[in-house]
Amino acid sequence: MTDPQLQRLLDTLWRMESPRLVARLARMLGDLDSAEELAQDALLAALEHWPEQGIPDNPAAWLMATAQRRAIDRLRQRRLHAQRQAQVIDEQQDYAMGAEQSEHLDDIGDDLLRLVFVACHPALPADARVALTLRLLCGLSTHEIARAYLQPEPTIAQRIVRAKRLLAERKVAFEVPRRQELPQRLQSVLDVVYLVFNEGYAASSGEDWVRPALCEEALRLGRVLVGLMPDTVSVLGLLALMELQASRLRARVAADGAAVLLLDQDRSRWDWLQIARGQAALTQAVALGGADDAYVLQAGIAACHARARQAEQTDWQAIAALYGRLLEVMPSPVVELNRVVAVAQAQGAATAWLLLQHLVDDPQLQGYAPLQAVRADLLARLGRAAEARQAFEQAAALSGNAREREALLARAAAVQ
Repeated sequence: MTDPQLQRLLDTLWRMESPRLVARLARMLGDLDSAEELAQDALLAALEHWPEQGIPDNPAAWLMATAQRRAIDRLRQRRLHAQRQAQVIDEQQDYAMGAEQSEHLDDIGDDLLRLVFVACHPALPADARVALTLRLLCGLSTHEIARAYLQPEPTIAQRIVRAKRLLAERKVAFEVPRRQELPQRLQSVLDVVYLVFNEGYAASSGEDWVRPALCEEALRLGRVLVGLMPDTVSVLGLLALMELQASRLRARVAADGAAVLLLDQDRSRWDWLQIARGQAALTQAVALGGADDAYVLQAGIAACHARARQAEQTDWQAIAALYGRLLEVMPSPVVELNRVVAVAQAQGAATAWLLLQHLVDDPQLQGYAPLQAVRADLLARLGRAAEARQAFEQAAALSGNAREREALLARAAAVQ
């Protein structure tokens, strides 16, 4: 294997495995900075040893075992209590190199859930929770987070540093809170789990349109949360929403990796068993009186799409009405923009164009690629081809994802 091939392999492994590595090490050490440092040390060890020794049969288990051995050394250096040290050594044996079953241990899911609750601690400001979660659970760099949220890179870096420092100062335990303490963190936990899902469903940066591993992690966390709180409307609503959206993952990408938009997807490739699971969770949430919960409303919109076996069968009037209700429950310019898209399908481009105008100057949407993409689509449907091409090209310039840029530029070229 050449050096560039090895580097690509390690980059992929880091994207996929760093959340598990950091989550496990953070629980062992109780320190996020040390956890990230030792996870990166394990990656450097692979870069040093694999060219000479060859790629191990189970690279992920090799990284986990290497990182945990270094964590144990760190714990010994701290002269921790012998009983605690023995406990950690026992845990390390579960991840001995070559133990393939280790990848499926529920303990991994528990560690990730602990990390989510830590990142969503009430002591942290909301923007710091988001940045820290993207860094730890999505494996995004500070530069990628800054680009995704249209913030200066130093601002994002400071948020992450301050969040870690505050967690250390408060001596926050790396564990799931007791049941009576769950509600005060729940909304933030749900928001960041969905944020992880969205980064997998439509990657904000990079070469891939989707990152299915992130969607799977978010779904697993959502299922664990439903197990913890089976009668909580918002938890059921989020799980329903993620199940319904994840059912389209295979159809969102063409054989060559190109992005496939919703109305162009081959719906025979949708996962209809997953749709059934999502609809069951949605039905349960509504039965519990949650029809107006924000996640339940969004799941209702996804269910409208799921019920349409062909794109032309989509009930856009119902979707537009659901977006209208969602705006009342969760006011947001992004929700308004999505409502514009639904209205365009239900009532025509001219009506939608009028609704779009006050969003064009909204400060929160400046530099937001989907705004220009919606604007371009409406311009094209109104017969204003030159303006439409320009807007599609502007949307492409604003996007941080290579596949999205390709799709937008292709739409610009196709405008008649």
